[in-house]
Amino acid sequence: MQNIHEVASRFAALRAQLDTIILGQERVKTLAITSLVAGGHMLLEGVPGTGKTLLSLTLSKLLGCRFRRIQFTPDLMPADLLGANIYNQKKEEFAFRAGPVFTDILLADEINRTPPRTQAALLEAMQEQAATIDGARYRISPVFTVFATQNPVEFEGTYPLPEAQRDRFMMKINIDFPEAADESRMLEAYASGKRLHDEMVAALQPVISAQELAEARRTVATQVKVEPHIIKYIQEIVAKTRRDDAVQIGAGPRASLALLESSRAYAALADRDFITPDDVKSLVAPVLAHRVTLSPEAEMEGLALEDLLARIFDQVEVPR
Repeated sequence: MQNIHEVASRFAALRAQLDTIILGQERVKTLAITSLVAGGHMLLEGVPGTGKTLLSLTLSKLLGCRFRRIQFTPDLMPADLLGANIYNQKKEEFAFRAGPVFTDILLADEINRTPPRTQAALLEAMQEQAATIDGARYRISPVFTVFATQNPVEFEGTYPLPEAQRDRFMMKINIDFPEAADESRMLEAYASGKRLHDEMVAALQPVISAQELAEARRTVATQVKVEPHIIKYIQEIVAKTRRDDAVQIGAGPRASLALLESSRAYAALADRDFITPDDVKSLVAPVLAHRVTLSPEAEMEGLALEDLLARIFDQVEVPR
C-alpha cells in the first residue's frame, strides 16, 4: 500500500466483508477500523450479546493476522498473559514459554474481571510492543493490537480499569442494542440457516495481511498532512478538558496524540490526505470520554460525560 487511495480501497473491501457478519452498528464498525488503521488499541463496552466478541473475531479473520483470545478471570495471573520461564529437567535449563500477548491481535475478553496486577501486565505490551519477564525483555509483534471487552452493567466480581490502563486504549467504543430493522435482518438470517457467529465467520478469507496492515499504518502516518490549524484545534479541545470546573481529571498528552492519529486514519479511510475539523469532531467522544473523570459534584448533578464533551467542543472555535 503505497498511497492513501490504496489504503482506502483495501479497507473498504474489508468493511464490505465485515458488513456481511455485523449487521448494523455502522458507527461502531467505522470506529473499530479507524482505530485499527491508526495503530490503536480499542476498548469495546456493551451489555452481553451486542456483538463485542463477534466484531473482534471477524476483524481478526479478515486481517489474516495471528490471533489469540484469553478470557480474563479473577484467578488469571500475569504469567498466564505474558508467559514464563519453565525449567526443562532433561536439558537442566530454563526455557521461555511465550504467553498469549505474543501475537498480532489479542482479544482480552471481559478485561475488568481480572485483578489490577494482571491488568497492569498489559501496559508495557500495549505501549511498547514488548514484555519484560524475569528481567529479560522480549519483543512483541509490531502490529500488536488489543481488542478488550467489558460489560458496563455488571459490577460484582469486577475490577474497574485504572486511569493508566484506560489511557492506553486509543478509543472506547460503546456498543448499544441494534436497531429494530438490523435485529430483524439478523433473525431472518438465522431463520434461513445462516449461522453468522460460526459458519459464516469461519468461511471468511483474509483481506489484509499483517505486513500490509503495518504498511497501511506507515502510509497514513507519512502521507496524511496535518495543518497547523488542526494541531491547534486538537490541542485546544484537549486543554479545555483540564480547565472545566466539572472535570476532576482531564485528558493528558496521550489523548492529544490519539486524537491526532485517529483523525489521520479517519481521513485516509475517506480517501483524503488531509484532516478536516469534522474528522476531529467525529472522534472526540470515543477518544476522550474514557480519559476524563468528572468531579463528584458534577456526578451528583447527573452530568453525562457526552454532554460535557459536547459543551467543551462548542467552546472551541472551529478553524476555517
